[in-house]
Amino acid sequence: MSERIATVSRDTQETRITVTVNLDGTGKLACETGVPFLDHMLDQVARHGQIDLEIKAEGDLHIDDHHTVEDLGITLGQAFAKAVGDKRGIRRYGHAYVPLDEALSRVVVDFSGRPGLFMDVEFTRATIGRLDTQLFWEFFQGFVNHGMVTLHIDNLKGFNAHHQAETIFKAFGRALRMALEPDERMAGQMPSTKGCL
Repeated sequence: MSERIATVSRDTQETRITVTVNLDGTGKLACETGVPFLDHMLDQVARHGQIDLEIKAEGDLHIDDHHTVEDLGITLGQAFAKAVGDKRGIRRYGHAYVPLDEALSRVVVDFSGRPGLFMDVEFTRATIGRLDTQLFWEFFQGFVNHGMVTLHIDNLKGFNAHHQAETIFKAFGRALRMALEPDERMAGQMPSTKGCL
């Protein structure tokens, strides 16, 4: 399998973002978004996904975090789509259950070529730190729309909002790792009866 590294930049009147991903990394993160809790969550994705991420984001945080979080999801999705290439030889599907104390989340991903987000999460607080918990949906919506993946996210248990979010992002990283792994039995083959994804 060839090197799976990609860099994508997004420059708008609201944000300037550059993302580099290495899908076969060691879990390293270099991240500056200006949104501390988001940086913490991206660290979970990198570490548990064994994906190297370099992220530089400047946004209109004087307004709020919305544009930065949403546009980062978009740019990250574009980078994943570029890095994964034609998807030959990958597992395609990935899933993970992750607990953290009282919280438990399940994430299932399909590099299907079709965007779809199905998220069943009731956060117990409206904010974590300063981050509006509604923005997690915006982040994942941006990712699936531009990464062309189907993503199911379910928080099954939890009363601590920090734990709820952390189990989601850890499970997201683990599910990505599984889906993107080379499948020796599918070497060189497209993981679809259609012949394309």
